[in-house]
Amino acid sequence: MAEGTDTSTTTGAGPSPSGTDGYLQRRTLRRGTAGWLLLTGLGVAYVVSGDYAGWNFGLAEGGFGGLAIATVLMGLMYTCLVFSLAELSSVLPTAGGGYGFARRALGTWGGFLTGTAILIEYILAPAAISVFIGGYVESLGLFGLESGWPVYLACFVIFIGVHLWGVGEALRFSFVVTGIAVIALLVFSAAALTHFDAGSLTDIAVDSEALGSNSWLPYGLLGIWAAFPFGMWFFLGIEGVPLAAEETRDPVRTMPKAMGLAIGILVLLAVLTLLPAAGAAGSDAIKDVDNPLVAALQAATGGEPTTLSRFVNYAGLAGLVASFFALIYAGSRQLFALSRAGYLPKFLSLTSRRKAPYLGLLVPGAIGFTLAAATGDGALMLNIAVFGAAVSYVLMSLSHIVLRRREPGLHRPYRTPGGLLTSSVAFVLACTAVVATFLVDPRAAGIAFLLYLVAVGYFTFYSRHRLVAAAPEEEFAALAEAEAELERD
Repeated sequence: MAEGTDTSTTTGAGPSPSGTDGYLQRRTLRRGTAGWLLLTGLGVAYVVSGDYAGWNFGLAEGGFGGLAIATVLMGLMYTCLVFSLAELSSVLPTAGGGYGFARRALGTWGGFLTGTAILIEYILAPAAISVFIGGYVESLGLFGLESGWPVYLACFVIFIGVHLWGVGEALRFSFVVTGIAVIALLVFSAAALTHFDAGSLTDIAVDSEALGSNSWLPYGLLGIWAAFPFGMWFFLGIEGVPLAAEETRDPVRTMPKAMGLAIGILVLLAVLTLLPAAGAAGSDAIKDVDNPLVAALQAATGGEPTTLSRFVNYAGLAGLVASFFALIYAGSRQLFALSRAGYLPKFLSLTSRRKAPYLGLLVPGAIGFTLAAATGDGALMLNIAVFGAAVSYVLMSLSHIVLRRREPGLHRPYRTPGGLLTSSVAFVLACTAVVATFLVDPRAAGIAFLLYLVAVGYFTFYSRHRLVAAAPEEEFAALAEAEAELERD
């Protein structure tokens, strides 16, 4: 079948046109590659770089108490979201992930808006992390390189190349690098706790004019809210695990197990990072540094570099690489699923002989590299990604609520503990997180909103009339609509 053959309908519900078998054969992923262990590693890999840097800027927004409360609330949000997504992934185990869930629950518009928000996160975050990797390479004096576009280009070329080689190889590489980063976090925590001083947690000067301010909340109650985006950095990205569903052995069973283990590990790492770092060096000393773990160790030992601080510094680079690598994977699968269903240009979902979505890897990579090279502003790009993520959390948790209420009899091999209460907590906290992004960086949130408007225009006037009925997410939705019609009759 020629690439231009029409395989679409205006609604995505209805009989699959003739010729779609060939269409989908050129858009298949390698199935059965990952088990629960690699998926757990993938979930941690998405996030682990956030333990090494970024979270500490929340101390400058809310002090230790504000950031600690924000981290607890965001940890609760992510835990509730993860268990909600685990149920949804057992119902709809496809590469669409959050977009697929929203498509089933909220229709074509809900699916597109969710998928777009996720894409903003997974295209902007790797671009930001490539800039941070460049900073690490320069600060460590590796190969005499300075941070700049050659380093960013090397990141995208090397790691996209591994993904093109094959998903199994990519996930195993990610697992090893993530393991190194996690071990180093545990070593850091053990070392920092030997210098722990509870008084150091609250050494930031109190703003007496802020409402409700005290030594624990030096910037008042509003500081808690402003610290939300930084509390998110301990967990940001774990929602991407369901994107691996089509490449997983028995996803209905392995997805919930892997996601539960991953969020448990991340909660533990958040505690073992925030408390020892602030207690060893003092919150004020690390609230605005680029490398808070190294700064904490050096401050605790008199300010001089040590063997341990150098080890943690190199491990920080490993953490950035792990997250960069995993986020490239997630972005390519989200783009693949949206393209295969016709929400984005269909050629973007073509796969290679090794079953890798090569354009889904190369196109976002080219965009990410261009953004990194043109701006060099990792913080801005990461804040844009955080806005996209927060919006997607609102829509994904809403999808769980809608499906539970509208389709209570739907077969659910895994059921979310707490049911609607769990996803409702995630929904409310996600809404507050969206607003918090405007408090911290209105410019980044505004840019993300403009990107959203451009995408909405494309969908309104073009792609919503060209959806592919045979795509898995569209077929699930069509089946649900047919069943609903039968019940009404």
